[in-house]
Amino acid sequence: MKMKSLSEMIYQWICYLCPDVYVGSIFDIDLEELKKNGFSGIILDLDNTLVKPKSREVSQEVMDWLKNMEQLEYKRCLVSNSLLKRVQIFSDKFGIPFISRAAKPRKKVFWQALNKLGTKPEQTIMIGDQLFTDILGGKRIGLFTILVSPLDKQELWTTSLIRYPEKLILKWLRNRGLLKPLDVK
Repeated sequence: MKMKSLSEMIYQWICYLCPDVYVGSIFDIDLEELKKNGFSGIILDLDNTLVKPKSREVSQEVMDWLKNMEQLEYKRCLVSNSLLKRVQIFSDKFGIPFISRAAKPRKKVFWQALNKLGTKPEQTIMIGDQLFTDILGGKRIGLFTILVSPLDKQELWTTSLIRYPEKLILKWLRNRGLLKPLDVK
């Protein structure tokens, strides 16, 4: 059996970090078009994707976007590395199931979310703001991944540590034409 070269292994990991689509915010995502393409489930990150970190407030625009998702009959689940109490607050506001303290990018939590949704990987979208948690975790089990720009520059110290290497990888992907914006809204 032939061993993979170091460059082949690096390329494989880079592919795991490459989102299928990169957008400025959740509002740039055409939910109707994705529905037409066979997607029926959406796994959502919470902090810096739907709400600002440390905030307990949700904008009406986000609530309307989630309502539209519901009207399109998407099955939805929050998957967050945040603590139970925080995620529970938003789960109640949104009226959707959740997994807290997820330790993304572990595969196990994404399989748990799929179980809650009742969907298969090829029917499910992962939407989040981080390459090393949301995108990597989603890609590892075959989800369609959408990377959004973070809502706020103020982040938890643990998240801010990873943003620099993330920026380098995003630049590398962009320079090679691998980072694709969503063309439709």
